[in-house]
Amino acid sequence: MRKIVSGLFISLDGVVEAPDQWHFPYFDDEMGNAVQAMMDGTEAMLLGRRTYEEFASYWPTSTDDLAGYMNDTPKYVVSNTLTSVTEWQNSTLVTGDLVKEISRLKEQPGGKISMSGSGTLVSSLVREGLLDELHLLLHPIVVGSGKRLFGDGAQAPLRLTGSQTFASGVLHLTYAPTV
Repeated sequence: MRKIVSGLFISLDGVVEAPDQWHFPYFDDEMGNAVQAMMDGTEAMLLGRRTYEEFASYWPTSTDDLAGYMNDTPKYVVSNTLTSVTEWQNSTLVTGDLVKEISRLKEQPGGKISMSGSGTLVSSLVREGLLDELHLLLHPIVVGSGKRLFGDGAQAPLRLTGSQTFASGVLHLTYAPTV
């Protein structure tokens, strides 16, 4: 069975929105290595609609070092509002019942499915018990406003499976479902 692994930049007050506005002062080699380790072994990406739209507007024409990886990796885009994901190569639209479709995706042969961003989708997968690993790169900053990872009041018990403190003060926390 395939594993779904998510990695998110998050502030002390739980904000995951617009990390490009607050996370870069903390990015260093330690964090780069952690992000690379999360990407290693990935055979596909899972994205929510908003993250897909942001990424699709940037990566297809990017010359960034990660462009080849981002463009060549198969992408599954979860949305019940999009009708097409043809603007970014190797993208497949996933619609319908979230639990049924993601469970079916996990049962297919293949390796790890990674997630970057897509906070709404991540919180849904955690609540439904479909996310296998949640990596939070907790930044020592209070952003004050923005979309929070778990802002809807729903509970989802997790267990800490790993932690690492970077020299920048960022904590790399790894969680798994309790069941």
